[in-house]
Amino acid sequence: MKTALFVGLGIVGALYLFVMGRAVVRARERGASGEDSPRPTPLGLLIGFVTNFFDTLGIGSFATTTALFKLNRLLADERIPGTLNVGHTPPTIAQALIFIAIVSVDVTTLTLMIGAAVLGSWSGAGIVAGWPRRKVQIGMGIALLVAATLFLLTIFKIAPGGGEALALGGPRLAIGLAGNFALGVLMQLGIGLYGPCLILVSLLGMNPQAAFPIMMGSCAFLMPVGSVKFIEHGRFGLRESLGLAIGGLPAVFVAVYIVKSLPLEYLRWLVVIVVIYAAVSMLRSAAVESKAKGAVA
Repeated sequence: MKTALFVGLGIVGALYLFVMGRAVVRARERGASGEDSPRPTPLGLLIGFVTNFFDTLGIGSFATTTALFKLNRLLADERIPGTLNVGHTPPTIAQALIFIAIVSVDVTTLTLMIGAAVLGSWSGAGIVAGWPRRKVQIGMGIALLVAATLFLLTIFKIAPGGGEALALGGPRLAIGLAGNFALGVLMQLGIGLYGPCLILVSLLGMNPQAAFPIMMGSCAFLMPVGSVKFIEHGRFGLRESLGLAIGGLPAVFVAVYIVKSLPLEYLRWLVVIVVIYAAVSMLRSAAVESKAKGAVA
């Protein structure tokens, strides 16, 4: 079954490359510039490297990337969810291939959890891709506050420590599948799956290490699926997506094979501060635009 998962990752990866490659060719043909430029910037590549480096160590990348986008004003707010999914897909597939290979977990549980997340992603991407700007701002602002809360649960060790199980069955498996389906939906709003998935499997009594192939495998399958929807609707920034993808791939291998682990406590506090700033900024933008529309009316 692991071989089947690797083959599946190859298939969704090929689908992603085909759709993304077609978007790049079209952008070049029409001489696109700005957010739609097919040329990543040095800052975009740096953001891709930094966020995916810490993503591989378990910090997650969606909240930190959103915060950096907002701080540097790199992208229109309504394009951020799509850019997160499209840009972080290649590094996440690399993470999944590595962690599925090296971490022990029941393959049936792993496959079913991944399938539930993909179904949730397909449902959520079609909805979020068609949302107006203000709704995306509100949704992402709330999503970032949720992410900050999860970071705080980890910092203060309130999150469950987990058990020793490497498999789920019966009611626990049903709860796990329902939870991962919901996380797949929320991924399309910018709530990263890593933190919530780690808490979910720990609550169900699994070994927290088993969460790594589950959460990375889930994202590696669902992000290409969601990316196709965002690319079809044009709700992503090509320039920043390429920066995340190209800059992020080498970061995964540096984190896994060279650094392996870091004292992350102080970094998590920094991430919480930056993410809360980004959440407040996103919600403030939504409030300002709402007042402006009211004044015009």
